[in-house]
Amino acid sequence: MHGLLEESLKAAPIVKRGEYNYFIHPISDGVPYLEPGLLNEVTDRIIEVMEPDFDKILTIEAMGIHIGTALSLRTGKPLSIIRKRAYGLPSEVKVDQSTGYSKGELFLNGISGDERLVIIDDVISTGGTLKAVWTAVKSVGANIVDTVVVIERGEGALLLQGDGLPVKTLVKIDVDADGVKIIE
Repeated sequence: MHGLLEESLKAAPIVKRGEYNYFIHPISDGVPYLEPGLLNEVTDRIIEVMEPDFDKILTIEAMGIHIGTALSLRTGKPLSIIRKRAYGLPSEVKVDQSTGYSKGELFLNGISGDERLVIIDDVISTGGTLKAVWTAVKSVGANIVDTVVVIERGEGALLLQGDGLPVKTLVKIDVDADGVKIIE
């Protein structure tokens, strides 16, 4: 399927961060701005591929929030956000995050052991963030019924699947200094 998502990715500007070719896109960065039609398309496509039987949506700050919010509004399911700061709530779980270009801590709140979760994220590259999130979710005893990521870049999804942690993606890309290429 080639829609607004693919066309907007092909038009995404590239910025060098050291040796890393970073693409700037409304779904992954909120820049320059996010068109409602693009967010609606992404939400529709997630609903088409995700497991329909779940209790709560879980997403990761910051760029999963708009996707998770749109999905929550469309499905009527509550949304929990893994945040970048601690709140000190009794059930809070620290998540050590490591990606292709950053390391940090995230904090999981509002998830209990009897819930069936759909995890939503904007981009997967190395899989480091999702692997840490899955570990944290499992530590509280919740069940992950599906994981859907909008943009797949790199080998992260494949590596996670090799570890028995399945992830669905909407579009796979490659990025070099010349731009974003859609991988069929």
